[in-house]
Amino acid sequence: MNVDAAGIGELWDRLTGTQPDPPWWLVLLTGIAALGAVVHGPTWRVARNVVTIAHEGGHALAAVLTGRRLDGIKLHSDTSGVTVSRGKPDGPGMVFTALAGYITPPLLGLAFAVLLSRGRITLMLWVSLALLAGMLVMIRNAYGALAVAATGLLIFLVSWLGTAEAQAAFAYLATLFLLLAGLRPVIELQRMRARQMAPSSDADQLAHLTGVPGLVWVGLFAFVSLAALLAGGKLLLPDAASLPGFLRP
Repeated sequence: MNVDAAGIGELWDRLTGTQPDPPWWLVLLTGIAALGAVVHGPTWRVARNVVTIAHEGGHALAAVLTGRRLDGIKLHSDTSGVTVSRGKPDGPGMVFTALAGYITPPLLGLAFAVLLSRGRITLMLWVSLALLAGMLVMIRNAYGALAVAATGLLIFLVSWLGTAEAQAAFAYLATLFLLLAGLRPVIELQRMRARQMAPSSDADQLAHLTGVPGLVWVGLFAFVSLAALLAGGKLLLPDAASLPGFLRP
């Protein structure tokens, strides 16, 4: 009993405690790596799976919060995905469900940036685990289950076995990737819309539901992504005092 209580207390302290800020060079390196994952085509095709998980998770969460019945989520190897929910085919619930997809990855990155800026590195990793666990039970295909489970396992191993530096590097890399990756899917969406290759896109569904042109919704997706990037980036910038002399303003 005492051992169990001590173990639970230690785990709680680990989750809710603060960790030291990483050195400036680690933040810089993770930022460069995250940017490379977004702009380098072959890497992006793999890393985009993370964005798809967040995107479909956003649809699912919005559906549940607005009272719709969530039937399931499928993720595909081409980094596409679909979330199926039941309820009224129109109205605010359907609008918020359609809206949530593209704005969830950058907003999730911003939420993680807030935690990291307060030294809650371990908590950020375990919040990610909790979100993935909640999503896993709604996955309805093998590839999707594998993608979510593998992502969760990687986060667990880093958070449980990794050193403080490894946890910080992983947490900053994941957060900066979500912040930087928010804009690229929006740009890709508009390119496909311009070629009339995405007639059922989230933006076009929103246009059908609200009467507001799809391009306006694409603009909103881009605005949210850019605003989250700027706000999150500001939160994660190292303090001037931690920078070497030649980098200080």
